[in-house]
Amino acid sequence: MPKRQFQLMGIDHVVLRVRRLNPMLEFYQDVLGCKLVRSNEKLGLYHLSAGASMIDLIPVDMELGRKGGAPPGLEGHNVDHIALKIHPFDEDEIRDYLFSKGLKVSDIAPRFGAEGSGPSVYVEDPEGNSIELKGVERS
Repeated sequence: MPKRQFQLMGIDHVVLRVRRLNPMLEFYQDVLGCKLVRSNEKLGLYHLSAGASMIDLIPVDMELGRKGGAPPGLEGHNVDHIALKIHPFDEDEIRDYLFSKGLKVSDIAPRFGAEGSGPSVYVEDPEGNSIELKGVERS
């Protein structure tokens, strides 16, 4: 049996099929601080930087998006949640900031992730995808 010859280094990118592109672009850019680094409007593919990773948005009514079948909706989503590493994690500042954007915010609690346990909070993007903003305990 062949042996794995590579190491997993982290998330390269996550692709979300979206119903309404503009509110999604605004959320990921204006609220979370992602940057639109490339787009292919004809194909329907929008690449946003998210630290060392990428979040790609694909409108369901464009060429690539139609290949995925029915759009996400109230009864089903493309993902359970996406966890984004953030630093620093100041609970009061994060809570105040997210509330100022009109977002419903979960309780901040310690949760386990790729870099161990740390504080995290959940919000939803404009299409109901759950986004976890996760810090790491620093000693």
